[in-house]
Amino acid sequence: MIEINNIQKTFGDKKVLHGISAVFEQGKTNMIIGASGTGKSVLLKTIVGLVPPDEGNVLFNGRDFYHSNRDEQKSIRREIGMLFQGSALFDSLTVAQNVQFPLDMLSTMEKDEKEERVRFCLERVGLSGSENKMPSEISGGMMKRVGIARAIVMNSQYLFCDEPNSGLDPNTSIVIDNLIQEITHEYNLTTVIVSHDMNSMMEIGEYILFMSEGKKVWDGTNDDVVHAESEILQKFIFSNKLMRKYKSNS
Repeated sequence: MIEINNIQKTFGDKKVLHGISAVFEQGKTNMIIGASGTGKSVLLKTIVGLVPPDEGNVLFNGRDFYHSNRDEQKSIRREIGMLFQGSALFDSLTVAQNVQFPLDMLSTMEKDEKEERVRFCLERVGLSGSENKMPSEISGGMMKRVGIARAIVMNSQYLFCDEPNSGLDPNTSIVIDNLIQEITHEYNLTTVIVSHDMNSMMEIGEYILFMSEGKKVWDGTNDDVVHAESEILQKFIFSNKLMRKYKSNS
Protein backbone atom coordinates (compact mmCIF):
# COMPACT_ATOMS: atom_id res chain seq x y z
CA MET A 1 0.00 0.00 0.00
CA ILE A 2 1.10 3.56 -0.75
CA GLU A 3 -0.29 6.53 1.13
CA ILE A 4 0.24 10.10 0.00
CA ASN A 5 -0.69 12.91 2.34
CA ASN A 6 -1.11 16.59 1.48
CA ILE A 7 1.38 16.54 -1.41
CA GLN A 8 2.17 20.08 -2.53
CA LYS A 9 4.67 21.20 -5.15
CA THR A 10 5.54 24.57 -6.65
CA PHE A 11 7.89 25.34 -9.52
CA GLY A 12 8.87 29.00 -9.50
CA ASP A 13 5.65 30.94 -9.03
CA LYS A 14 3.41 28.14 -10.31
CA LYS A 15 1.81 25.75 -7.85
CA VAL A 16 1.51 22.39 -9.61
CA LEU A 17 0.16 20.14 -6.83
CA HIS A 18 -2.40 21.41 -4.33
CA GLY A 19 -2.46 19.16 -1.27
CA ILE A 20 -3.08 15.77 -2.91
CA SER A 21 -3.96 12.89 -0.57
CA ALA A 22 -4.84 9.32 -1.57
CA VAL A 23 -4.38 5.66 -0.71
CA PHE A 24 -3.23 3.24 -3.42
CA GLU A 25 -4.10 -0.24 -2.23
CA GLN A 26 -2.01 -3.37 -2.62
CA GLY A 27 -3.20 -5.92 -5.16
CA LYS A 28 -5.12 -3.32 -7.17
CA THR A 29 -4.60 -1.36 -10.36
CA ASN A 30 -4.73 2.24 -9.15
CA MET A 31 -5.06 4.91 -11.83
CA ILE A 32 -4.29 8.63 -11.90
CA ILE A 33 -6.23 10.28 -14.71
CA GLY A 34 -6.72 13.80 -16.02
CA ALA A 35 -6.06 16.02 -18.99
CA SER A 36 -2.54 16.98 -20.09
CA GLY A 37 -0.90 19.54 -17.82
CA THR A 38 -2.95 18.70 -14.72
CA GLY A 39 0.01 17.51 -12.64
CA LYS A 40 -0.32 13.73 -13.11
CA SER A 41 3.29 13.14 -14.10
CA VAL A 42 4.63 15.46 -11.39
CA LEU A 43 2.59 13.53 -8.81
CA LEU A 44 3.97 10.24 -10.13
CA LYS A 45 7.55 11.56 -9.97
CA THR A 46 6.91 12.75 -6.43
CA ILE A 47 5.65 9.33 -5.36
CA VAL A 48 8.65 7.46 -6.82
CA GLY A 49 11.14 9.87 -5.26
CA LEU A 50 12.29 11.81 -8.31
CA VAL A 51 10.70 15.15 -7.35
CA PRO A 52 10.56 15.92 -3.61
CA PRO A 53 7.37 17.66 -2.47
CA ASP A 54 7.40 21.05 -0.80
CA GLU A 55 4.99 19.67 1.78
CA GLY A 56 3.43 16.30 2.56
CA ASN A 57 4.73 12.76 2.74
CA VAL A 58 4.72 9.48 0.83
CA LEU A 59 4.47 6.22 2.76
CA PHE A 60 5.33 2.80 1.34
CA ASN A 61 3.67 0.28 3.67
CA GLY A 62 4.07 2.77 6.48
CA ARG A 63 7.65 3.78 5.62
CA ASP A 64 7.89 7.54 5.14
CA PHE A 65 10.14 7.89 2.09
CA TYR A 66 11.04 11.56 2.41
CA HIS A 67 11.72 11.30 6.13
CA SER A 68 13.92 8.19 5.83
CA ASN A 69 17.69 8.06 5.71
CA ARG A 70 19.56 7.32 2.49
CA ASP A 71 19.85 3.57 3.14
CA GLU A 72 16.14 3.25 3.85
CA GLN A 73 15.33 5.17 0.67
CA LYS A 74 17.59 2.86 -1.34
CA SER A 75 15.79 -0.13 0.15
CA ILE A 76 12.41 1.25 -0.93
CA ARG A 77 13.72 2.11 -4.41
CA ARG A 78 14.81 -1.51 -4.89
CA GLU A 79 11.17 -2.52 -4.43
CA ILE A 80 9.94 -0.17 -7.17
CA GLY A 81 9.49 -1.21 -10.79
CA MET A 82 8.82 1.38 -13.49
CA LEU A 83 7.25 1.06 -16.94
CA PHE A 84 8.08 4.22 -18.87
CA GLN A 85 5.89 5.84 -21.52
CA GLY A 86 8.31 5.09 -24.36
CA SER A 87 9.46 1.75 -22.88
CA ALA A 88 12.96 3.33 -22.48
CA LEU A 89 14.85 0.29 -23.70
CA PHE A 90 18.56 0.48 -24.43
CA ASP A 91 18.93 0.21 -28.21
CA SER A 92 22.37 -1.39 -27.95
CA LEU A 93 21.23 -4.19 -25.61
CA THR A 94 19.27 -7.32 -26.43
CA VAL A 95 15.85 -7.98 -24.93
CA ALA A 96 17.40 -10.23 -22.27
CA GLN A 97 20.13 -7.70 -21.47
CA ASN A 98 17.53 -4.94 -21.08
CA VAL A 99 15.56 -7.03 -18.60
CA GLN A 100 18.73 -8.04 -16.75
CA PHE A 101 19.97 -4.46 -16.42
CA PRO A 102 18.41 -3.78 -12.96
CA LEU A 103 19.83 -7.07 -11.67
CA ASP A 104 23.30 -6.07 -12.85
CA MET A 105 22.97 -2.69 -11.17
CA LEU A 106 21.24 -3.55 -7.91
CA SER A 107 21.34 -7.26 -7.09
CA THR A 108 24.00 -9.62 -5.73
CA MET A 109 22.75 -12.59 -7.77
CA GLU A 110 25.16 -14.91 -9.51
CA LYS A 111 25.20 -14.94 -13.33
CA ASP A 112 23.14 -18.15 -13.59
CA GLU A 113 20.54 -16.80 -11.15
CA LYS A 114 20.19 -13.60 -13.15
CA GLU A 115 19.73 -15.48 -16.41
CA GLU A 116 17.09 -17.75 -14.86
CA ARG A 117 15.21 -14.79 -13.42
CA VAL A 118 15.28 -13.03 -16.82
CA ARG A 119 13.97 -16.15 -18.57
CA PHE A 120 11.16 -16.45 -16.02
CA CYS A 121 10.07 -12.80 -16.41
CA LEU A 122 10.16 -12.92 -20.21
CA GLU A 123 8.11 -16.12 -20.17
CA ARG A 124 5.59 -14.45 -17.83
CA VAL A 125 5.01 -11.61 -20.30
CA GLY A 126 4.81 -13.97 -23.27
CA LEU A 127 8.22 -13.30 -24.80
CA SER A 128 9.99 -16.65 -24.54
CA GLY A 129 12.34 -17.02 -27.48
CA SER A 130 12.89 -13.27 -27.88
CA GLU A 131 15.89 -13.06 -25.57
CA ASN A 132 18.43 -12.29 -28.29
CA LYS A 133 16.36 -9.85 -30.34
CA MET A 134 17.26 -6.17 -30.41
CA PRO A 135 14.66 -3.49 -29.60
CA SER A 136 14.68 -2.45 -33.28
CA GLU A 137 13.53 -5.95 -34.22
CA ILE A 138 10.38 -6.05 -32.09
CA SER A 139 7.01 -4.28 -32.18
CA GLY A 140 5.83 -1.49 -29.91
CA GLY A 141 3.64 -3.90 -27.98
CA MET A 142 6.56 -6.27 -27.48
CA MET A 143 8.67 -3.35 -26.24
CA LYS A 144 6.03 -2.66 -23.59
CA ARG A 145 6.16 -6.32 -22.56
CA VAL A 146 9.94 -6.11 -22.24
CA GLY A 147 9.45 -2.99 -20.13
CA ILE A 148 7.04 -4.86 -17.85
CA ALA A 149 9.45 -7.79 -17.53
CA ARG A 150 12.24 -5.37 -16.56
CA ALA A 151 9.93 -3.65 -14.06
CA ILE A 152 9.20 -6.89 -12.19
CA VAL A 153 12.61 -8.59 -12.49
CA MET A 154 13.70 -7.33 -9.05
CA ASN A 155 10.60 -8.87 -7.41
CA SER A 156 9.11 -5.41 -7.17
CA GLN A 157 6.44 -4.65 -4.60
CA TYR A 158 5.35 -1.44 -6.34
CA LEU A 159 4.75 -1.05 -10.07
CA PHE A 160 4.46 2.38 -11.67
CA CYS A 161 3.28 2.76 -15.27
CA ASP A 162 3.46 6.08 -17.13
CA GLU A 163 0.97 6.07 -20.04
CA PRO A 164 1.54 2.34 -20.77
CA ASN A 165 -0.68 2.41 -23.88
CA SER A 166 0.98 5.40 -25.51
CA GLY A 167 1.58 4.72 -29.21
CA LEU A 168 -0.24 1.37 -29.22
CA ASP A 169 -3.21 0.30 -31.33
CA PRO A 170 -6.48 -0.46 -29.46
CA ASN A 171 -6.07 -4.25 -29.52
CA THR A 172 -2.50 -4.16 -28.26
CA SER A 173 -3.54 -1.65 -25.58
CA ILE A 174 -6.09 -4.15 -24.26
CA VAL A 175 -3.43 -6.86 -24.15
CA ILE A 176 -1.05 -4.62 -22.19
CA ASP A 177 -3.83 -3.53 -19.80
CA ASN A 178 -4.77 -7.14 -19.10
CA LEU A 179 -1.15 -8.11 -18.57
CA ILE A 180 -0.59 -5.30 -16.07
CA GLN A 181 -3.72 -6.25 -14.14
CA GLU A 182 -2.88 -9.96 -14.19
CA ILE A 183 0.62 -9.33 -12.83
CA THR A 184 -0.76 -6.93 -10.21
CA HIS A 185 -3.15 -9.57 -8.89
CA GLU A 186 -0.77 -12.50 -9.29
CA TYR A 187 2.08 -10.90 -7.35
CA ASN A 188 -0.10 -8.72 -5.09
CA LEU A 189 1.62 -5.54 -6.26
CA THR A 190 0.65 -1.97 -5.51
CA THR A 191 0.29 -0.69 -9.07
CA VAL A 192 -0.10 2.99 -9.95
CA ILE A 193 -0.87 3.91 -13.56
CA VAL A 194 -0.87 7.42 -15.04
CA SER A 195 -3.19 7.49 -18.05
CA HIS A 196 -5.75 9.44 -20.03
CA ASP A 197 -6.97 6.28 -21.80
CA MET A 198 -10.65 6.03 -20.93
CA ASN A 199 -10.92 2.43 -22.09
CA SER A 200 -8.13 1.45 -19.69
CA MET A 201 -9.85 3.33 -16.89
CA MET A 202 -13.11 1.47 -17.38
CA GLU A 203 -11.53 -1.94 -17.89
CA ILE A 204 -8.85 -2.06 -15.16
CA GLY A 205 -9.36 1.05 -12.98
CA GLU A 206 -9.98 -0.57 -9.60
CA TYR A 207 -9.20 2.75 -7.94
CA ILE A 208 -9.27 6.03 -9.87
CA LEU A 209 -7.88 9.40 -8.81
CA PHE A 210 -9.01 12.23 -11.09
CA MET A 211 -6.94 15.42 -11.15
CA SER A 212 -7.66 18.83 -12.60
CA GLU A 213 -5.38 21.89 -12.36
CA GLY A 214 -3.17 20.18 -9.82
CA LYS A 215 -6.02 19.27 -7.50
CA LYS A 216 -7.70 16.03 -6.55
CA VAL A 217 -11.25 16.42 -7.83
CA TRP A 218 -12.65 12.91 -7.36
CA ASP A 219 -11.65 9.37 -6.46
CA GLY A 220 -13.47 6.06 -6.56
CA THR A 221 -13.83 2.89 -8.64
CA ASN A 222 -14.59 2.35 -12.31
CA ASP A 223 -18.08 1.24 -11.25
CA ASP A 224 -18.68 4.62 -9.62
CA VAL A 225 -17.04 6.95 -12.12
CA VAL A 226 -19.89 6.99 -14.64
CA HIS A 227 -22.26 8.44 -12.05
CA ALA A 228 -19.77 10.71 -10.27
CA GLU A 229 -21.24 14.08 -9.29
CA SER A 230 -18.44 16.18 -10.71
CA GLU A 231 -19.09 18.33 -13.75
CA ILE A 232 -15.37 18.57 -14.57
CA LEU A 233 -14.97 14.79 -14.40
CA GLN A 234 -18.09 14.13 -16.43
CA LYS A 235 -16.96 16.53 -19.14
CA PHE A 236 -13.54 14.87 -19.23
CA ILE A 237 -14.61 11.25 -19.43
CA PHE A 238 -17.63 11.63 -21.68
CA SER A 239 -15.90 13.70 -24.34
CA ASN A 240 -15.59 10.64 -26.59
CA LYS A 241 -18.05 8.18 -28.10
CA LEU A 242 -16.67 5.18 -26.22
CA MET A 243 -17.46 6.68 -22.83
CA ARG A 244 -20.88 7.88 -23.91
CA LYS A 245 -21.58 4.25 -24.83
CA TYR A 246 -20.53 3.13 -21.35
CA LYS A 247 -22.89 5.65 -19.81
CA SER A 248 -25.85 4.70 -21.99
CA ASN A 249 -25.37 1.01 -21.10
CA SER A 250 -24.97 1.59 -17.37
